[in-house]
Amino acid sequence: MTEPSTAAANAAAPTSTRPRVLSGMQPTDALHLGNYLGALRQWVARQDQQDALFCVVDLHALTVPEAVDPADLRHRSRAVAALYFACGLDPERNVVFLQSHVPEHAECSWILMCTTPLGWLYRMTQFKAKAEGRDSVGAGLLTYPVLQAADILLYDADEVPVGEDQVQHVELTRDIAIRFNRLFGDTFVLPKAVIPTSGARVMGLDDPTVKMSKSLAAERPGHAIGLLDDPKVLKKTIMSAVTDSGREFRPEHASPGVRNLIAILASLQGEEDTVVAERFVGRGYGDLKKSVLEAVLEAVTPIRERFEALMGDPAELDRILAQGADAARSRATSTLARVKAAVGVGT
Repeated sequence: MTEPSTAAANAAAPTSTRPRVLSGMQPTDALHLGNYLGALRQWVARQDQQDALFCVVDLHALTVPEAVDPADLRHRSRAVAALYFACGLDPERNVVFLQSHVPEHAECSWILMCTTPLGWLYRMTQFKAKAEGRDSVGAGLLTYPVLQAADILLYDADEVPVGEDQVQHVELTRDIAIRFNRLFGDTFVLPKAVIPTSGARVMGLDDPTVKMSKSLAAERPGHAIGLLDDPKVLKKTIMSAVTDSGREFRPEHASPGVRNLIAILASLQGEEDTVVAERFVGRGYGDLKKSVLEAVLEAVTPIRERFEALMGDPAELDRILAQGADAARSRATSTLARVKAAVGVGT
């Protein structure tokens, strides 16, 4: 597809010289070390280098309504926001909000849905995976990538930090924006996916051939290192991690499980994998696991303490989230007005 002219894109782009960034996570208070190393820690490290918005995408949690407990969803949404702050996101330097607090997301999604070919949605791999083996699925499971596109396009995002499994969604967002621009004139900035260069793929401790995931963590104890796990649970999880049948570490024969532990330790300590691996040559896997445990506890203990303090002061947490929603709405309202003018609706 033909992309909009540079001049037109710049007219809609944010005025800041820093890149506009939008990212978010679905609400689960079982965020794990992979989420921290692959996303949260990097959000924090770059918060002075970008104009960033981070949302908790609670509307996306409704795609399988049979699994929704309203009170639990409300709690988990606030808990994930609290974890954002506990990991170091500063609400004074970033816009942090709950997606459902900004109704412009849903309105923009409807307009985009009307311009998105159905075939594009049927090709999305996540829809195929989640719909497989089910007699019936809700329309939201098919169309939620359009809502995700609205999340991004509403804020004129230049960059969207994602894991490799989400690149397809950003590419779809670009396609939707290009099609809209072609139909109604240059309206949207075209975002690009940005894949983290380190800590992007932390693997499961019980099965190092699969990426550490929130869904598997809920099903399989010992799969993930939870950011809020009790220290005793962390010790059991890490000391039970899959390695191999050997007793001593040999880099040339390292199994996927051993390489995963080395990568976790290296990422936490800010070192190269090869440097960390060299320290453990000839040593037992127990030594490696103990070092990983120490590094994990050093990283997550202050996060857990800050999280508990935030959740213990609900009025303050609500104030911060309301402030974030107001800031997000001021931007979303402007973009939505541009969108509605383009298609001929609204005032």
